[in-house]
Amino acid sequence: MRTVLVFKTSVRTRRSVKQVTPLLNQLLDATDRWNFDLQDCDHILRVEAQAITPSVIIDRLRQAGFLCTELED
Repeated sequence: MRTVLVFKTSVRTRRSVKQVTPLLNQLLDATDRWNFDLQDCDHILRVEAQAITPSVIIDRLRQAGFLCTELED
């Protein structure tokens, strides 16, 4: 079953997205999807994945120097 996770981040530019792209691709399977909405005031990261926990994504982005918090329903 696929899970949709939504995060508020401090990733604000396309350059920053390029910086985190390899990190996210390492974490996720080839069939998983992710994208940023840089136009949104919360700079949303949306992840559609088979098997990953929010804390893994949060930790990886924080290690890269970005803020990241999960937005819950």
